[in-house]
Amino acid sequence: MLIRANGLSALLSPNSVALVGASDDVMRIGGRPLRYLRESGFAGAIYPVNPKRETVQGLKAYHSVTALPETPDVAILAVPAAGTVEAVRECAEQGIKAAIVFSAGFAETDQQGRAMQDEMVRIAGKAGMRLLGPNCLGVFNSSIGFYGTFSAMLDTSLVKPGPIGIVSQSGAYGSHLMYLARLRGLGMNHMITTGNECDIDVAEALRWTVEQPGINVVMAYAEGVRDRDTFIAALEAAREHRKAIVFMKVGRSEVGAHAVSSHTAALAGSDAIFDAVFRQYGVWRASTTAEQLDIAAACARGIYPKNNTLGIFTMSGGFGIQMADDAEAAGLDVKPMPEKAQEELKAMLPYASPRNPVDATAQAVTDLPLMTSFISAMLEKGDYGFFAGIFGSGPASPSFSGKLRQALETAAASARDTIMTLTMTAPEEIVRDYEEKGFIVNQDGTALMKTLGAMVHFHESFERAGQARDPAPLPEPVDLGTEALSELAAKRILSEADIRFPSDRLVAPGGDIRSAAEAVGFPQVLKIVSADIAHKTEIGGVILDVKDAHEAETAFATILLRAREKRPDAHIDGVMVAPMISGGVETIAGVVSDPVFGPVVMFGLGGVFVEVLKDVTFRVAPFDTSEAHRMIREIRGYAMLEGVRGAPPADVDALAEMLAALSRFAAANAERIDSVDLNPVRVLERGRGVVALDALIVPRGGKAEGC
Repeated sequence: MLIRANGLSALLSPNSVALVGASDDVMRIGGRPLRYLRESGFAGAIYPVNPKRETVQGLKAYHSVTALPETPDVAILAVPAAGTVEAVRECAEQGIKAAIVFSAGFAETDQQGRAMQDEMVRIAGKAGMRLLGPNCLGVFNSSIGFYGTFSAMLDTSLVKPGPIGIVSQSGAYGSHLMYLARLRGLGMNHMITTGNECDIDVAEALRWTVEQPGINVVMAYAEGVRDRDTFIAALEAAREHRKAIVFMKVGRSEVGAHAVSSHTAALAGSDAIFDAVFRQYGVWRASTTAEQLDIAAACARGIYPKNNTLGIFTMSGGFGIQMADDAEAAGLDVKPMPEKAQEELKAMLPYASPRNPVDATAQAVTDLPLMTSFISAMLEKGDYGFFAGIFGSGPASPSFSGKLRQALETAAASARDTIMTLTMTAPEEIVRDYEEKGFIVNQDGTALMKTLGAMVHFHESFERAGQARDPAPLPEPVDLGTEALSELAAKRILSEADIRFPSDRLVAPGGDIRSAAEAVGFPQVLKIVSADIAHKTEIGGVILDVKDAHEAETAFATILLRAREKRPDAHIDGVMVAPMISGGVETIAGVVSDPVFGPVVMFGLGGVFVEVLKDVTFRVAPFDTSEAHRMIREIRGYAMLEGVRGAPPADVDALAEMLAALSRFAAANAERIDSVDLNPVRVLERGRGVVALDALIVPRGGKAEGC
């Protein structure tokens, strides 16, 4: 689109700005941005536009955009919806590069509003002018004092520049995040709220933000995403540049009516796929606003742990045990202190518990040099990624806080590359002082452990990005047509994509079943083959454990009879004869075409795990075997593949190869497939590989019958 011709620099880093609808009243929508621009010391030119006034807030006013002495980079449109289209036209005709549309009353209201929004987009697109909004709260770039927003959250004070960015579809949520972050003393360089997204959407805003050198972490909010490629490019860029994204994703809807066309699609709610995308690209999905802020604050320095180990120091055994439990839930390793170090701690304080958590008892309160020695020993000899000190309300005590801080700062000199964290309840100024010295502080131990788990998550994601290999080439796309495919046809196609199936024989009605059965060997399975019958078991079209030629003849006749009786309209290719494959672990794999992210691969354990527990996970195609391994290990039933109750370990390496191959097939045929099912897939014992026993491909525009 022409409207995408320019980037976002004019919008976020302008040298000059026009405010159309500028007001003398600093409490009005056209007054607040002008007030903020003046108070922030914005160095660029500011041009208030108001045909009814000579000056606005002490600045010369202009009767229209055409009367401005120069063409500004960006225009802030604070006019009613009815006048917005004309304002956009004037800006476009003057060659303004970007415009921010505050007003509501467009596509979010009715058809008339939709028509006005479409006209606005047409005008801007023809001129190559970028549009933000409508129905948005605007932007800010505090590093240059540019405030293109009317958020009342800035009435009391502006934003301190810093390494946090905010990207939000919701202006109210983005503004609320900004306010809460400012209360915590956090610095923010950028906020972008996208509103109706008639042009600039959350994906493009996120991509721009993560590429800014002054940003270390982005707090994002979205209900959905329209531009898959830009969104994934933003996530990839963030990971490549070691920028953390802490995402609040809301809305839980299903993919759509086509979900009934396959087992895989029926399990693929859009929210589950967003979850998978976040895991795949190293995004942390926050469950609460408080969690989002905690993690953003911890990641703001851009410093991450060397490993996932945690040393806990406490003066109360109970608190230490609780934190250890929370740490384990967050994926942290509360490894013991080395034996020799434990002996040294015991020598310092015989009744201490030196293992980890290290409990120095209440003696440490009255002997702060002893506390310093204990903590220093932990930091020097524990080789922990994190240190967590549990201090409760002690730091709030006027007689204790100063000495405690000195003890902790002295001990922290031994930290080297260990990240120092504390749980405490203390006045804000005390907490801020610790934070300024590099400590991560939280009143709640559980929340702190979740934050540290998120930091490990980001560290591991960044490391994977640095070790990424070039992906394997995609296979040539296949002409699948639009009609449903039989199991036999699906197997032939997927075999070419490196998916392994048992050898089989097709026997047409009236054919020699005995010869085919003897050639395949016993025991065996017989299955109806028809593109019109996708779900064969529902008509009794599958007979298992056929032991000899006589049973094969009987089963052959029975299956054909059932097909004629229950699906007289179906075209029957014949009956497939295949060897029975037993043993191993039953799993399921497949592909669904998501309306946003395109082909997505699903994997889970079969049987009750998928039918009842829905223990499945997803990845956007294509991906490599390393990502497939992470995918496999996400399911709750992964232990089944490791071998339980004496069963041998399954061939997880072969399973990962199969999933990666399936992802390449899906990506190569993204425009051709609606869904793929491989169910069941037998993962045999290690070294024996993986065998898919059934296959279903639903082409784009096709339909799987019998669901």
